[in-house]
Amino acid sequence: MSANNAFHIAVLAGDGIGPEVMAPALEVLRKIETRSGLRFRFTEAAAGANNYLATGKSMPDSTIKLCEEADAILLGACGLPSVRYPDNTEIAPQIELRFIFDLYAGVRPARLIPGVPSPIVGADRRGIDLVVIRESTEGLFASMGKGIVTHEDARETLVITRKTSERLFEFSFRLAERRKARGKPGSLACVDKANVFKAFAFFRRIFDEAAQRHPDVKTDHLYVDACSAMLVKRPWDFDVMVMENMFGDIVSDITASLIGGLGMAPSADIGDKYAVFQPCHGTAPDIMGQGRANPTGMILSAAMMLDWLADKHGLEGVAEAGEQIERAVDQVYAGGLKPMEFGGSNGTADITRAVLGAL
Repeated sequence: MSANNAFHIAVLAGDGIGPEVMAPALEVLRKIETRSGLRFRFTEAAAGANNYLATGKSMPDSTIKLCEEADAILLGACGLPSVRYPDNTEIAPQIELRFIFDLYAGVRPARLIPGVPSPIVGADRRGIDLVVIRESTEGLFASMGKGIVTHEDARETLVITRKTSERLFEFSFRLAERRKARGKPGSLACVDKANVFKAFAFFRRIFDEAAQRHPDVKTDHLYVDACSAMLVKRPWDFDVMVMENMFGDIVSDITASLIGGLGMAPSADIGDKYAVFQPCHGTAPDIMGQGRANPTGMILSAAMMLDWLADKHGLEGVAEAGEQIERAVDQVYAGGLKPMEFGGSNGTADITRAVLGAL
């Protein structure tokens, strides 16, 4: 365990543009070191499709051991469409880590940064600031690698357990309470399909039990199809949403598209002891090596890491460092920074220099 303000960070840069967005995030954290009493020790390790090609494994045992010993894990992006397991599924250590370390809470913030275009009319005036919390170890993903395929049909099994759901909802209510303390609405919606499936009725019932323990949090219930329709009409009406794994996988991509795209979206997968921080985007091999990758999601994921470390260790100064990164990102986008992914001319190096300058 780290002493004082020194943290050991496992760095899994991954494949494709993963290393290209990881480098700016580490530069930003090193800049934070010069402005604060924080100290970081970064240890890089192999993971992803390229490691699979070289060794036959998505991650060596040494990478898993490093992640177990580190204070937090930064992950760039892993997997390549052309590299697959024998069952034709992609190499995905980012998913495997969720199961290995019981990272049941996938946190996907979607905040519209000043100056960033949104496809939603009025978003620039009304703002978007919401969080999708995606259960990350169960649901339909519990069947990963276990599905049954015959000549006639294919079957995957959705799993929802009381133990994981109770922890997920306690995490979600606590996040809503923290947001309320920071001036946000602090409301929480359970998103499901309880009108059709018994498993989701079970999920909703556990949510309602948790709500009784958190009477100060305003709650709501939404069916996932209605929720998706509402998100693309009035995203400013949402605060925190919690949902099953597959629903969260889809809805979090919708919310990322509302704030400028996956390149702008950070994320975290959090458990009781461990956490992984990574951008929502994939490895984008089509732009690899061209200097076009947007590192903003990775940089903001590093800021999320600092907020988590602050909460875990009770260090307010660490949270302030994360807020400094967010303010720097806001400043450069409000000043006209425009990544190539939404029609601008600013590539990886430009964005990195701008954020470092703002810090």
